[in-house]
Parts: sequence; C-alpha cells; structure tokens
Amino acid sequence: MTSNPIQTAVSNSRALRDTRQGLPAFSWVNLGFFGTFHLLALLAPWFFSWSALGVMLVLHWLFGSIGICLGYHRLLTHRSLQVPRWLEYTLAVLGALALQGGPVFWVGGHRMHHLHTEDPVNDPYSARRGFWWSHMIWLFYPQRQFFDYDSYKKFAPDLDKHRFYRWLDRSFLLLQIPVAVGLYVLGGWSFVIYGVFLRAVLLWHSTWLINSASHMRGYRSFDSDDNSRNLWWAAILTYGEGWHNNHHAYPNVAKAGWKWWEVDVTWWAIQFLKSVGLAKRVVLPPTS
Repeated sequence: MTSNPIQTAVSNSRALRDTRQGLPAFSWVNLGFFGTFHLLALLAPWFFSWSALGVMLVLHWLFGSIGICLGYHRLLTHRSLQVPRWLEYTLAVLGALALQGGPVFWVGGHRMHHLHTEDPVNDPYSARRGFWWSHMIWLFYPQRQFFDYDSYKKFAPDLDKHRFYRWLDRSFLLLQIPVAVGLYVLGGWSFVIYGVFLRAVLLWHSTWLINSASHMRGYRSFDSDDNSRNLWWAAILTYGEGWHNNHHAYPNVAKAGWKWWEVDVTWWAIQFLKSVGLAKRVVLPPTS
C-alpha cells in the first residue's frame, strides 16, 4: 500500500526552519499581479451580460471544485482516491487554470499547512498571525521555504518526479492565454472580464476563506489539534471545503461533509467518477 504522502514529507519538515528576521521583503510584483486582477474585475458591471455571468459561474465551478478541491486537494495532496493517470493530469491542468499556483507549489504548501497547522513560522498561512495574514497578506511577503521550488518540492516528491508536473508548475500562468483568447472569440471582452478576471478574484477569495475564516469561525465536530472549524457558508462558497474541522481530523478522507446537512458538492463529483469506474480506492469516513 502506498504510504501517506503527508507522513512521507514529515522527514523533510525538520530541514526547513524559518531563518528570517522579522518579515521578508514585500513583493511589489505580487501586489501588482493581484491588484491588477482585482481592478479589472471591478469593470464587471460595465461588461455585464447573462451569458458572461454564466461563463464565470461554470468556470468557477470547473476550475474551483473540479480543479482545486478535487484535483489539487483531495487527489494530489491527500491521495484520498485514485484515478487513471490521464484523468489525474487533466484534473491538475484544471487546478492550474484556477491561478492558485502550480501543482507542486500548491500541494507542497498545503502539506506544510497540515504538518504545522497554525504554527506561526512553518505554516505558510497560519491563522495565528491574524485573519488577513492567513487570507492573503502571506502572498505579499513570500518566504523562501514556501515559494522557492527547491524548498517546497520536498513536500511533494511524488509530483516532483513527474516531468509533466514540473512543467505545469513553471507554466501555469501561460495557460490563461488560450483561455482568454478562447473567451474573447466566443463573447468578446465581456467574457474575458467575467471568465478570467472576475472568476479568478472570486475563486481566490473563496479558497482563501478556508485558510482564514474556517480557522476562526464555526463549530467543531472533532477535537483536532488545531482551531479548524466547520463553517457552513464557507462550505457553500468552496464546494464543500468549508467543513474544515472534519477535514483536519481526517485529512485523507475524500468526503468533507459528513452529516446530512453538510453539503459537499465536490464529493458529488467523486461519487460520479466512482460510479463510472474512474475513481477507485476512495477513502471513506470511519464507520465507528
């Protein structure tokens, strides 16, 4: 049986210690990148159409629920299910299209988060450093151990050994070009504003809420060694990821929502893949 990739990474965690004095240098490049996307997203009211809104919602679900939640998170990070290699690569591409980093970066950072949950030094987006730090400010003060490939790849060795994932980690930004061109051909600038910029901004903040709000608000079903919470409205915005206390208590379980009212849209997609024979070895909640 394949070993837990998070447990495999534990031996690497001791090699990475924060040596900074105070905060690292502020990244004006990162501020410019995220700021530009936010400013262009604000143009949405002047480019509104129902079809553009529909495109945004579909891509938000496709890149968010299927790409990030299913692909990057439950499949690549926690290996809570197995799918054919071609489908795994497809899901990874959809995750890369969400503009949240390449797969090695995302998986490596999230495994560090689980290894050192809320540790103010070794958790990339520790909630102990405040809501806004865990939500987005950590991106503007990039620390080497979280943003340097040679550092974060140690927490995703199963991905780093694949040439495809190394390429995708370098090239994920370029994938937005064919998406933007295709949207422009289909619907002009309205589709681009909604399908690229507004979609990216809304998906960023919904994902970031799991790092911030879901470690501060909500209820706890399990006595996990952190302050992770089940937050219903975050779960709605993130296709099930907001049942965060469930997830931290059992990170390798493919299902995030355990109770009948804990709606988990991403789990529905996993159930579909299982029903057609594309998902196997799906890790389920313990029966007792």
